[in-house]
Amino acid sequence: MASDVAHTRDIGPKADGLVAAAHGFAGELRSRAAEIETARRLPQDIADRFAASGFYRMAVPASLGGLEASPQQISGVIDALAQADGSAAWCVMIGSTTGLTAAYLEPDAAARVYGDDPNTITAGVFAPMGVAEINGSTATVKGKWAWGSGSHNAQWVFGGARLMTGGEPILDDAGRPRTQMFAMAANDLTLHDNWDPSGLAGSGSSDFEARNLTVPIGHGADITRPPSLENPLYAFPVFGLLAVGIASVATGLARQAINEIIEIGGGKVPQGSRKTLAHRPQAQSELAIGEAELRAASAFLADAVGAAWDAAETNGAISVDQRRDLRLAATHATTASARVVDRMYLLGGGSSVHRSAPIQRAFRDVHVATQHMMTAPATWELTGRLLFGLETDTTTL
Repeated sequence: MASDVAHTRDIGPKADGLVAAAHGFAGELRSRAAEIETARRLPQDIADRFAASGFYRMAVPASLGGLEASPQQISGVIDALAQADGSAAWCVMIGSTTGLTAAYLEPDAAARVYGDDPNTITAGVFAPMGVAEINGSTATVKGKWAWGSGSHNAQWVFGGARLMTGGEPILDDAGRPRTQMFAMAANDLTLHDNWDPSGLAGSGSSDFEARNLTVPIGHGADITRPPSLENPLYAFPVFGLLAVGIASVATGLARQAINEIIEIGGGKVPQGSRKTLAHRPQAQSELAIGEAELRAASAFLADAVGAAWDAAETNGAISVDQRRDLRLAATHATTASARVVDRMYLLGGGSSVHRSAPIQRAFRDVHVATQHMMTAPATWELTGRLLFGLETDTTTL
């Protein structure tokens, strides 16, 4: 189960109580779930209070007003929010993990983006869907990015771009096109209103577009290279922490579904039966199996995160094997959580089909979460290759 206590390291009083604060939003998020889903984005007043609670700056350096929370705390906050509303948790997941880019930006740029206001909200997409033409001290960025989760609430949005000069791609030492994530002021972007999905509807994951936007070159962050800061949090791989965040949304949704079945089980009498759902042997078995599967998946995830965090604290680095286990545990937790939600959805019978039902929303939300590239089926192949000891590109591990 998620905990708001760091694995071995006391990171200071500012990060204490993050998970408790997240649970404190539960009642409001449940009561406003329909509003969030209908709006197709997180209401700004909720996002602002999340920011004031520190959720968006959990991974931002302390020197910039951040909390430098442990991965366990970050995971715990996301899981807690997802138990109430998946879309809200997804926005915090994206916003908080985007904060890691502060360790990869040039100091002046990091201070400009994160240092001016401790309640700054950032969002972003790693995928290099744009291009950035380098012109001395500036870059001209253009492109259109999908899955801009939380960008409607943010002051700064990052977009991945291929680096160009003179119209030609800039290559790395291996001959591959170099990419960076560029921080762009949200007010300078076009935010498209095209997010209309089956699940995570309130995450505002619409497209955003930059049209020949000129930014300082220092606004580019290459998250595939070592960061400038040596704090243990920044030894943690960005992609690994992102995958853990996605998994935490999924485990929170699975817990939400289980809690919902327990709540309705004592009062719901299935059609053609005189017994409540809670008194039916099949329901008892399905609930127990779901509970066991969720706890097992959460335990594997916690073990992988804990081992990686110990290595980051002790050695300042995380091995390929530990990075592999992070992705494997996160992918397993995400897919296992989807199976748990499916079980609970079937147990709910006719109650599960109404769009207003929490279990219906959890069902749709978790199946959208499974589609993220960090925990998608291709991750099984990536981690399987490493388990076999085969040569594997670990750039995005």
